[in-house]
Amino acid sequence: MVEVEEGVSAGTSATGNALVGSVEAADLAITSNQTMAASAIASTTVNVDTGMGAVSQINTTAIGNAVEAGATQGTMTGVYTQIATFSPEVTATGMLEADTATAGDIGLATTAASNSVSLGLTNGSAGVLVNQTSAASVLADGGAVVQYVSGAADVSGMASGNTMSLVGTDTSAARAEVYQSNTGAFTQASQFTAYGNAQTATTSTTASGNVAAAVNEGPLLDLTTTQYNESYIRSQAEGSSYQFGEGWATAFGVGNSVLAGNSGEAVVLENVQLNTGGGIEAIASFSGTDGYDGYARATAVGNDVSGFSCAACTGTMTIGSRQTNEADVGASATTNVGTGRVVNSTSTAVGNNASFYVTRPGS
Repeated sequence: MVEVEEGVSAGTSATGNALVGSVEAADLAITSNQTMAASAIASTTVNVDTGMGAVSQINTTAIGNAVEAGATQGTMTGVYTQIATFSPEVTATGMLEADTATAGDIGLATTAASNSVSLGLTNGSAGVLVNQTSAASVLADGGAVVQYVSGAADVSGMASGNTMSLVGTDTSAARAEVYQSNTGAFTQASQFTAYGNAQTATTSTTASGNVAAAVNEGPLLDLTTTQYNESYIRSQAEGSSYQFGEGWATAFGVGNSVLAGNSGEAVVLENVQLNTGGGIEAIASFSGTDGYDGYARATAVGNDVSGFSCAACTGTMTIGSRQTNEADVGASATTNVGTGRVVNSTSTAVGNNASFYVTRPGS
């Protein structure tokens, strides 16, 4: 039997197809076609009997098709096509079994995505087309059982059918067209935690059918998005601690999500979203016997879009958005505490949500 002093570190990843490309002071042109017709499964189980040490981190990631591309002081053009067929599953499972152990700080992150495109610009420009289609079931599951946590325990799960992110900094400009379709049987993030005694315990899950997020710092962000989701979306976060200082359980589920933000001059967004099929369900619960503050937050949204630009930069926004939700949307939050100082539960279910605003940098 060994007692760890510095901490426990573990990582497992599984990727079907991966492309990585970047340039500096040059131009980059990519045409990528990725097809995933098999499963991507990643599993991590950590067993500890005594002490885990000061800081521990356990990561598990499963991705079907993945692209990472970037340009610094150059122009990036690209067409990225990703297809995940009906037969495969994309599953990440991360578990910490330490029911007789003590720990300082704990981080456990479990991530599963069928298709993923991540683009970055630094004082650069981009014109890209992203086509993502997934018929795969996606699962990010797991949790933690620990006797005593003296610091903070952060256990999270994230599952998505299709995800596209674009980040531009240092006076960049970007135009992107994104088409996403998620028809898998389910897209689920589920995490369960149990502690004997925890100072701060956070259990969180995010499940998304389609995500397109673009944030820029420069003269222009022009984004066109078309999203279709018919997958059943389930986000479930359940945490418990017999004694606790602060306990959180947070679950967020969304069918289609778009973010377009520019801290520079202009945002142009054309957005179409349709959510149908299996529905959206978010479940959050926290329970404890003796402690201080206990919270549960559950949020379920059929279609969500938000945009912002910079007021101090004479920012402008040109927005065209159409959202249609034809599926059930439900959220449930429960907090059960024997004795405590603050006990709070909040649940929110929305069919369509749109938010557009101008803001000053840093506000």
